[in-house]
Amino acid sequence: MQSQQAIQPHQPQPQPPTQLTTTSPFSIRSYSRLLTYEIARILHRLGADVRIYNPLGLPIKDDTSHTHAKVIELRELSRWSDGHFWVCPEQHGTITAVFKNQIDWIPLSTGSVRPTQGRTLGLAMVSGGSQSFNTVNSLRVLGR
Repeated sequence: MQSQQAIQPHQPQPQPPTQLTTTSPFSIRSYSRLLTYEIARILHRLGADVRIYNPLGLPIKDDTSHTHAKVIELRELSRWSDGHFWVCPEQHGTITAVFKNQIDWIPLSTGSVRPTQGRTLGLAMVSGGSQSFNTVNSLRVLGR
């Protein structure tokens, strides 16, 4: 007679994993925004604490705006999170300049640790009908 182990219900973690989702600035009807909200909804249902960063108002990367409120918000959310989920539309066969600007504002390293090192990184793109994965490939390279 084989012994059967009872399936134990999932034990909630003492502290839920934290996820930062980022996308291009939200417009009234944006498929990137809709996809970002759907990803955040799924992550939340899986038990994660999710924050969505809206880059509207984020200055273009330079060497003088490090104290800008949107830069500080992005960096604090990046440090807070256990993982990132990047959602980007494809424009002219690659990521948008606005999305790349967000990534440029996240420091390449704090100490000797890259912002995505040791964290989960999810990637998604919204494509206007082409069968290209250029955007996901670009995001993958940036996230290494």
